[in-house]
Amino acid sequence: MSGDDKKRALVTGASRGIGRAIAQELASMGYDLYLTCHTNIELLNKLAQKLHNQYGIICKCYAFSVCSEADVAKMFEEIPYLDVLVNNAGISYIGLLTDMTYQEWKEVIDTNLNACFLTCRCAVPEMVRRHRGKIINISSVWGNTGASTEVAYSASKGGVNALTRALAKELGPSNIQVNAIACGVIDTDMNKCFDESEMEALIQEIPADRMGRPQEVGELVRLLCTGNEYLTGQIITLDGGWT
Repeated sequence: MSGDDKKRALVTGASRGIGRAIAQELASMGYDLYLTCHTNIELLNKLAQKLHNQYGIICKCYAFSVCSEADVAKMFEEIPYLDVLVNNAGISYIGLLTDMTYQEWKEVIDTNLNACFLTCRCAVPEMVRRHRGKIINISSVWGNTGASTEVAYSASKGGVNALTRALAKELGPSNIQVNAIACGVIDTDMNKCFDESEMEALIQEIPADRMGRPQEVGELVRLLCTGNEYLTGQIITLDGGWT
């Protein structure tokens, strides 16, 4: 397989948690991968080697801030095209709005929302030229409903949802599908900020009576990557029935 026949995917924030599970799923489907992390390049390189050994695919790893316009552009100089773009990198802030600095606000918005703009802007031209592509944005139920003490995170994910719907309309005529997965409580390091009692109270509100697994997000990404070119502009909620 060579040239335009090779399947290629980019996953941001892939060193652990949801991003790692998505990378594993795409590798099992035969995608060559471009994977990013912020600082933990050693962990990302170990994942890349594991996926190469297991599936024979090629992995290229990058460590930089996903909201750095220059670094994103430099990475895309090494990417001839993408079949799948998964915007997964994200950070959270828990605390009162009035206790949040403007810099902390900007970091959340930059990482969770503005980074999606940067990767999409770079990936879309070749997708349009090839008249195919999938863009999958990892969002949150808090982008749908809002969360007390997570105003910046909720705002950023609400922006991701709006970006998803609007870009799907813009790219629909070019046979490019844009969807988002609004995750509920997934068992990742991001939720380790909650103590045991807080987590138990949270799980009691979930009809499925448990947190979601990163692998379940990866499985949904797999479904969105396979066919069904009529499914676009959707915010698909994966939350165990919470909403």
